[in-house]
Amino acid sequence: MSLDVSPALLEQAERGEVDERDFVDCVRTSLPYAWEMISTLVARLKVDGGEFADNQTPPPDEQARGQLLRALASDAIRGALERHFGVRLAFQNCHRVAVFPLDDAVDERLARFTSVRGQLLNQSPTLRDC
Repeated sequence: MSLDVSPALLEQAERGEVDERDFVDCVRTSLPYAWEMISTLVARLKVDGGEFADNQTPPPDEQARGQLLRALASDAIRGALERHFGVRLAFQNCHRVAVFPLDDAVDERLARFTSVRGQLLNQSPTLRDC
């Protein structure tokens, strides 16, 4: 299961209207490793500036890796995180998460990061099983 959904949040969904803040809180508590990584990258981007901030350290275990995969593979979760933090998220392999500001000036850099070439250049034999 991707998220630990409370009965109250499930009831909201069953009624048809879900408060995105409640959904984001569910993501925060269900996927703490992914939340912390993205939060840290957003803070680093705000402090350091630049075109993007990224993580290149593999997760410490399979549970953490799974959290990143679930957070970034789900359109709903990823979209909610992007709106919450006010960034665009990019993902390579099973651990390289990057945050980009909502600024057209970095579109070219984001395109390079998410390109086929960028994916190929980010390969490593140590990441073969991720």
